[in-house]
Amino acid sequence: MKKIALIGQPNVGKSSLFNRIAKKRIAIVSEQSGTTRDIRKHKVEILEREALMLDTGGIDDTEDAIFSSVKRKAIETAKEADIVLFMVDGKRIPDDKDKELYYELQALGKSLALIVNKIDNDKEKERLWAFYEFGINEENLFGISVSHNRGTKRLFEWIADRLPEKEGATPLVLSENEDDDENEFDTEFEDDYFSDETDDIVDVNESEVEEDDNHIKVAIIGKVNVGKSSILNALVGEERSVVSPIAGTTIDPVDESFEYKDKNITFVDTAGLRRRGSIEGIEKYALMRTEDMLQKANLALLVLDASQPFSDLDEKISGLVDKFGLGTIVVLNKWDENIDTFKKLEEEVRRRFRFLFYAPIIAVSAKTGRSIERLKDKLIEIHDNYSQRIPTSVLNKTIEEAVIKHHLPSPNGVYLRIYYATQFESKPPRIALIMNKPKFLHFSYKRYLMNYLREKINFEGTPIHLVARGKGEREEVEEVVLKY
Repeated sequence: MKKIALIGQPNVGKSSLFNRIAKKRIAIVSEQSGTTRDIRKHKVEILEREALMLDTGGIDDTEDAIFSSVKRKAIETAKEADIVLFMVDGKRIPDDKDKELYYELQALGKSLALIVNKIDNDKEKERLWAFYEFGINEENLFGISVSHNRGTKRLFEWIADRLPEKEGATPLVLSENEDDDENEFDTEFEDDYFSDETDDIVDVNESEVEEDDNHIKVAIIGKVNVGKSSILNALVGEERSVVSPIAGTTIDPVDESFEYKDKNITFVDTAGLRRRGSIEGIEKYALMRTEDMLQKANLALLVLDASQPFSDLDEKISGLVDKFGLGTIVVLNKWDENIDTFKKLEEEVRRRFRFLFYAPIIAVSAKTGRSIERLKDKLIEIHDNYSQRIPTSVLNKTIEEAVIKHHLPSPNGVYLRIYYATQFESKPPRIALIMNKPKFLHFSYKRYLMNYLREKINFEGTPIHLVARGKGEREEVEEVVLKY
């Protein structure tokens, strides 16, 4: 599949164009320079021709540690792309930095387009004359306005001409007025993207896709500067996320997929979380994405800094994992101590994060690569536990053994009886106890049954939901659920 790279200085509108081409609000858009820092990838379809779109961070020649890494990664992305879209701000005259970047990209020998954004009306088209001094051919120069959806028709046709046709596809031609059809995509999203009305946006196509047991979606979550991006880079074996000692470097959730032991694993490196009062600038945008990522994930890597004492914020973040019922691995990063210290630290984790008692603890060093392969193997194992279906016969035999060993209580003389047990859902496993008086089953006995199930069946790393129901009750009837 051909790759398209979006390159340019900060705040020229690259992420806005990325969102328009993808027809989804994916990249964070704000007026603050440097919002995009990592490479965002998304499969797109342009006039029924497919490509992989790569949105890069804004290239800035400042001495800032973050921006120097962003520039390097953006240029590397352009080198691996087949088509390069170099975007500039049409509200200002061309500067030497734009020219240098254009000539550097031109030397790569790729299909190169110069896109002048923010040409909002016909009068502003006169500004395009200033950009001919780049020495570019007219057919490769595009004056557009992403926010007003002007001039994009010719650009999309230019891109599509350089992409292979899909087999059996009927060529699609834009009508003359389709270019300015603001109903095709919400053109005002830049202003209200983070308003309350848009917080719950869900892509319909994604919500309807059936779960694939060979596709593991892993969210990497933790406080700022605990090493989440370093762990992602170590897991995928390349520098996928920008890493710096500066807290809050990751803004957009960064995702990367790779194959491992016949599984397609997608990692999502979420923005680091702070206390609400410590959130600065564009970090507030990133925090709005974290719960969306967790809702779509199967597993979570809860990253803790082994070199620092645990905090109340660590506990609150771990509560998000529990909230979404994810398979979990606790990852102790920045690990360079001996096994005796690990035992003490493990006890501290178990004490502070009691509700994640089922989660395995792995000490790693993203810097040296220690235990990274073990972490990959454990991810596969936990996902198998998380998505497993327990045969009804095995489940009932286990529950029956548990009841024989410790009889059901009789609260206020009420005789309780479990008719049978069945698993009605996975990811995570949800088990129904069909019984005569479900409301009288005490939570302490449910906990006993959960413990017994864990003794007999491998549920390491995954929560279990236990539902007590009466005979004939439907799923919409109010459930008494124990997550344990």
